Amino acid sequence: MTQIAVFGAGSWGTAFASILAAGDNDVRVWGRRQGLVDQLNAGVNDDYLPGVALPSRISASTDPAEVTDGADIVVLSVPSQSLRDNLTGWAPLLGQDKIVVSLMKGIELGTTKRMSQVIHEVAGIPAERIAVVSGPNLAREIVQQQPAATVVACPDVDAATSVAAACSTSFFRPYTSTDVVGVELGGAVKNVIALAVGMAAGLGFGDNTKASIITRGLAETTRLAMALGADPRTMAGLAGVGDLIATCMSPLSRNHSFGVKLGEGLSVAQVTEVTKQTAEGVKSCASILDLARAHGVEVPITEQVTRVVHEGVSPRDMVGVLLSRARKHETE
Repeated sequence: MTQIAVFGAGSWGTAFASILAAGDNDVRVWGRRQGLVDQLNAGVNDDYLPGVALPSRISASTDPAEVTDGADIVVLSVPSQSLRDNLTGWAPLLGQDKIVVSLMKGIELGTTKRMSQVIHEVAGIPAERIAVVSGPNLAREIVQQQPAATVVACPDVDAATSVAAACSTSFFRPYTSTDVVGVELGGAVKNVIALAVGMAAGLGFGDNTKASIITRGLAETTRLAMALGADPRTMAGLAGVGDLIATCMSPLSRNHSFGVKLGEGLSVAQVTEVTKQTAEGVKSCASILDLARAHGVEVPITEQVTRVVHEGVSPRDMVGVLLSRARKHETE
């Protein structure tokens, strides 16, 4: 049994806490709002996962010190663009002996840093103590204990193995990796591609269109990952194509659903008001585009999604621009 702290009581933070509890760990969850903490202590999270009964080994608090007290592993599951501000207050509680796990899938605006880099920079945690978890892990299916797999990546194999052991259950199978860069980029870029697939669905296009976007989205994700030193094989695994398929095709995916509403004609502000949840691709598309440009990598789908989200270009015009690009060899 391991004592584990989870910062973030949203859908994925709660779902991962349920995995950890099912793995015979005691889990304390930090939540910002007392009302949500009260729900978790009553065994539910009706704000994010209504109708789901949570394991009894999950408790919650609004006090970060109480949550981290005695924890061997600290899991971070907050919106990626709020991580730096949150870590400023949490850093003294993390210490150097705990393994810090990032569930976040985004690239920081302004700095173009990956989440593990932000954790290292702000909290001073050695890279060998920072693990990232990513894969086709839709929260609603996870809390229903439907079978799924994921990747735990860390430069230190022993640390990755420890995290994998903590989240290994009869329904959740973690694989280990040392390719932190590839796992993080796969998780970040797929959110942007899912927005594009959702827009195509909202425009009424079928599976040929969606499959084309997914495949070319994987190509630009792989180009960027390789430019940053990642192992291209990671893109063919759970944190690459696996997560990409789930996020692009499932109605449970926030990014896909957000894109559908954009394709149906709603504005970003209107969709945000309706959904009340974070679609990471909306925030991260601009930072991913900046990262790609800084490394001379062509990412046409990401570029066009950014234009829709931040410049008001219509999804239909986005499709036209992508289809009118100069022809090229498929593997270029």
